[in-house]
Amino acid sequence: MTTISRTPPRVVAVPAVQPSRTILRRLRRRPLVIVAFTVLALFVILALAAPLLAPHDPTALIQGAVLRPPSRSFPLGTDELGRDVLSRVIHGARISLRIGLVTIGIALVLGTVIGVLAGFYGGVVDGVLMAVMEVLLAFPQILLAMAILAMLGPSLTNAMIAVGLSAVPVYARTARGTTLSVRAMDYVEAARAIGVGDGRILARHVLPNMISPVVVLATAGVGIAILIAAGLSYLGLGAQPPTPEWGAMLSQARSYLRNAWWMATFPGLAITLVVISLNLCGDWLRDLLDPRLRT
Repeated sequence: MTTISRTPPRVVAVPAVQPSRTILRRLRRRPLVIVAFTVLALFVILALAAPLLAPHDPTALIQGAVLRPPSRSFPLGTDELGRDVLSRVIHGARISLRIGLVTIGIALVLGTVIGVLAGFYGGVVDGVLMAVMEVLLAFPQILLAMAILAMLGPSLTNAMIAVGLSAVPVYARTARGTTLSVRAMDYVEAARAIGVGDGRILARHVLPNMISPVVVLATAGVGIAILIAAGLSYLGLGAQPPTPEWGAMLSQARSYLRNAWWMATFPGLAITLVVISLNLCGDWLRDLLDPRLRT
């Protein structure tokens, strides 16, 4: 007679994949992204510790040091008034990063609210809000920012508000498109069927599932905002002298391109490094959060 063993099969535990390990593994495959994160970390440190790291006051006029080329005393040279370019670039990191964060904060909050309301409720609300956004999208962002600045007046604060408002339509359209996709999901319909209110559906189902593409857009948008704000300062509509903002420094250096190349080179290089690094980090974050691009 054959006896059947009733010993239960041994269950082998499969170790769970840690999200942090997955992120680090994907990050190691992108050496340029590692360099970009390193560059951004360096500029963040410069911005946070600017008063400690800057060798001189960025607005102080050093007597007898007008248009000095890079040297041991002044590693990045001095400008036409005898101000240390290195100190101004370091303090400019604080101003430029603040511009990027405040600007994108304005665009992200307003654009997300408008896009979610338009996509979730549809109908007249969607038609009116998106019609306004389409009109604003007809203008290039920098021209729209200049028009807003013409009403508010030239200043650093007004430049941040103008650039933030000019970026709202892009975030509104992105948020609306994602909200439309999420609204059609079965779990949203099930929540409606059991009587869950609109506010709870928005907070628990819509926002958590539509925020990823908006955050990715905001990461790259910080660099664009810094670039547009620098362009406005270059035109004299943003930061005003003697504020050590990179765009304003470029504006002041345009008359000395032949005699003092360092005045324009180093703030321009800082803008380039920060914008490229933010774009690379935004591309990597998009690949990380988009399930269609995962391998």
